[in-house]
Amino acid sequence: MSMIPESPDALLTREQLAAALTEAGYPTKPKTLATKASRGGGPPYRLFGTRAIYRWGDSIAWAHERLTEPRRNTSEADLQRARGSAPRAHPALMSASTIGSSVPTLEVDSKPPGRCCSPKSGGTVK
Repeated sequence: MSMIPESPDALLTREQLAAALTEAGYPTKPKTLATKASRGGGPPYRLFGTRAIYRWGDSIAWAHERLTEPRRNTSEADLQRARGSAPRAHPALMSASTIGSSVPTLEVDSKPPGRCCSPKSGGTVK
């Protein structure tokens, strides 16, 4: 007997949903769904008394959204991050003193190698 519901409107308990998602190719444990229900990031649910009830259509859509684009090797994720999709610091996490501050730059006079950046060689920090 298949655990996958025929109707997207079917309502499932957490245990039923975990079994159906796993059978559909999205390995999921009931404990994972419980954690995501409390911390966020899981499929939408409703409460029936004290029990979480999940709509199959919403849940399978949630699982599908978690998939990455197809890859040919493990390095492709690194390439995607290098192309500009790497996470950036949120402005709210930056301190007021770092926003708009300039980084000191080093001006170097042309000197022989090995002496280019020492204070005695004439290099100055602005």
